Amino acid sequence: MWLKWQNRNPQSALGQLGKLESELMELIWERGEISVRALHAVIGPRLAYTTIMTTLDRLYKKKLLARKKAGKAFLYAPVMSREEYRDRQTEHLLTLVLQDSSDSNAVLSCFIDVVSDSDKKMLDKLDELVRAKRRALRRQE
Repeated sequence: MWLKWQNRNPQSALGQLGKLESELMELIWERGEISVRALHAVIGPRLAYTTIMTTLDRLYKKKLLARKKAGKAFLYAPVMSREEYRDRQTEHLLTLVLQDSSDSNAVLSCFIDVVSDSDKKMLDKLDELVRAKRRALRRQE
């Protein structure tokens, strides 16, 4: 599942991308800068050239792709790496869960349970991060 920018503002909330948008983003991250024609050659006849062109234009308007003119065509490239995108996606999802929850203690408790069940070292790392954050906040006061 991939997320998109809403309101064309990188600082605003994220929403879910469609299946085709996600698939094309994956292909573009693998290949870097690419034209519609080259992407169509990769995907083959299962999608129309115009479908790919329209979808890339939508991703450009959503600020997920940059584009530059190359003759009569455009070359598209991702605005951020896959890893940066995943980091922002994770941050967005956690923010949504914590802001939309009437009981943030229940959400945090569930998170701790999931983390501790999957990996004790991760729980230790979480404790270390919380302590570091508290020290940083005290220095700001």
